[in-house]
Amino acid sequence: MRGLTVRQVRARYLTLYGLRWLPTGLMIPVMILLMQERGLSLPQIGLVGTAQGLLVLALELPTGGLADALGRRPVLLAAGALNLASLALFAVADSFWVFFLVWALQGIYRALDSGPLESWYVDATLAADPEAEYERGLGYAGTVVGGAIGAGALLSGGLIALGPIGPVSALTVPVLAAILAQAVALIALVVLLVEQRPATGFAAMRASVVQAPRMIGEAVGLLRRSRVLLALVAVELFWGFGMITFESLLPVRLAEVIGNPERAAALLGPANSAAWIASAAGAALTPLLLRWLGAAPGAALLRILQGATVVGMGLFAGPVGVLVAYLACYAVHGASNPLHSGLLHRQVDGPYRTSVLSLNSMMAQPAGALGGVVLTALAAATSVGTAMVVGAVVLAAAAPLYLPAWRAGRRVAVAPTEPLADPTDPAAGPAPAEQHASR
Repeated sequence: MRGLTVRQVRARYLTLYGLRWLPTGLMIPVMILLMQERGLSLPQIGLVGTAQGLLVLALELPTGGLADALGRRPVLLAAGALNLASLALFAVADSFWVFFLVWALQGIYRALDSGPLESWYVDATLAADPEAEYERGLGYAGTVVGGAIGAGALLSGGLIALGPIGPVSALTVPVLAAILAQAVALIALVVLLVEQRPATGFAAMRASVVQAPRMIGEAVGLLRRSRVLLALVAVELFWGFGMITFESLLPVRLAEVIGNPERAAALLGPANSAAWIASAAGAALTPLLLRWLGAAPGAALLRILQGATVVGMGLFAGPVGVLVAYLACYAVHGASNPLHSGLLHRQVDGPYRTSVLSLNSMMAQPAGALGGVVLTALAAATSVGTAMVVGAVVLAAAAPLYLPAWRAGRRVAVAPTEPLADPTDPAAGPAPAEQHASR
């Protein structure tokens, strides 16, 4: 870490972040439809997804504490290797239980992957320059992830359009491309992510494992002491449940309005690409949203707007209306994530940063698993549109949870003669909107 400039840290972070999400972009258009092609019903697809949610729930905090104690690099390397294994198994899976194992591996991967790269970026940036801004880099990351997933989805759609290759079905070809992309991402991690650790070897690993529970306890203690942080983490419960609408149900909804699953899959490639470009554009608006609205009010408004776009996806007739609402949903999604992340980072200091990010992510996983079961069952019993509307209401219901952060910011803003709270103090609220915009 020492010797890297702020610009170099940001460039490496954005490169690694883009490579991390490229395989996801390749998988998004085919993931649900491929499982259907291989015989799984919608309720079964919802059930296999619970393997991921439950394992992330069990492992999110231990892996976050391990990353803070052992180091971000080894944890990220282990995560990348597990993702490679799960993608390889997904390519050949042909039964409920094999897909269940795939999603179980994905759960372990996501628990390990959740937070360490972002924490490395923030800590490395502050190590290079304690006064450097990092919110802007988080916004750039939203743009990069949108471009990476969009490019992956576009490539996925092109590969599907080419049709089957020998015995490999058209929906399986993008999975093979995702395996290759993940291998490249793993190599890039080895080369680009450097980290200064006080010790290495078995003794250091054992000490880190012993230390991890303390790191977890300290992170949980931050939630007890900060209503702002507790409310921000609780937002993820609603988001995790509602995200099933645009991640899992959209392909089924599009196939429903088009009337042909393969045509829907081919269309999903360019549609996903356009959606993530819209997400990237939304993320690029982060500085303007901070200046115009402030982080907390902007994040609350965007949660309500996202719920409205999901209602459109569920109720609009015809593929054009569904896809327009889908693009709007991802534009809002891209704009809201940097605001939420920035508010979260302001509540925690470096030693426990990954653990707190893991707490935040952990909330989304069981909620996503519950949403996967409830919304897919509701879609099968009633209609996909009805399930989407229910998910939309849950998404919008998270908006009031940004009120503690907004009130804390206003208290700081109306008392300019008093010293500003240390942004790393867990009891402190976020900096006012003006401070966010000027950093």
